[in-house]
Amino acid sequence: MKKIFSIILLMTVLIISGGKSMEKNYEKATFAGGCFWCIEEIFEQIPGVKEAISGYTGGFVENPTYEQVCSGTTGHREAVQVIYDPSKVRYEDLLKVFFANIDPTDEGGQFADRGSQYKTAVYYHNEQQKKIAEEYIQKLNKSGLFSKPVVTEVLPAQKFYPAEEYHQGYYKKNPQHYYLYKEGSGRKRWSEIFGKKIRRIN
Repeated sequence: MKKIFSIILLMTVLIISGGKSMEKNYEKATFAGGCFWCIEEIFEQIPGVKEAISGYTGGFVENPTYEQVCSGTTGHREAVQVIYDPSKVRYEDLLKVFFANIDPTDEGGQFADRGSQYKTAVYYHNEQQKKIAEEYIQKLNKSGLFSKPVVTEVLPAQKFYPAEEYHQGYYKKNPQHYYLYKEGSGRKRWSEIFGKKIRRIN
């Protein structure tokens, strides 16, 4: 009986430790690209991405609400935190997808959404992410694709607050409203024109 109990206990420990090991394989990447509904959608389509979470970061108010962030008075930006498996998708590939779906030369927000809360940024979680992001922005500036310089900031990751539940997976919960917004805002058309060109930049 003791032997059976010991075997069960050992198997339980292995399963638990194995689960922790698997969790450690995931890394975080955080991007502010204007409306977080749109940024969440694009990342959730990528193989190797476990989860994309809409939220707020970069501000000075604890636990901000959507209404507070929208007012532009909390210092936060709408952002998306991406949990991904680096063995299946590279950070460089996440960057390409991100930049293919924003206007990185817009200083005042993104498309129909104006204000500091909608400005773009790459929030790095380690020095390697910082280096890759800065080098990629240099490539974009040298590509001649844009008539203005890239103004997307590269900033250290700060406390991230997940947005209210009704914002999570908004494109799935309210598809008609979401796609009308995405098209009406101009983001969809911009991505169709510039997205493929940005993805070709190595």
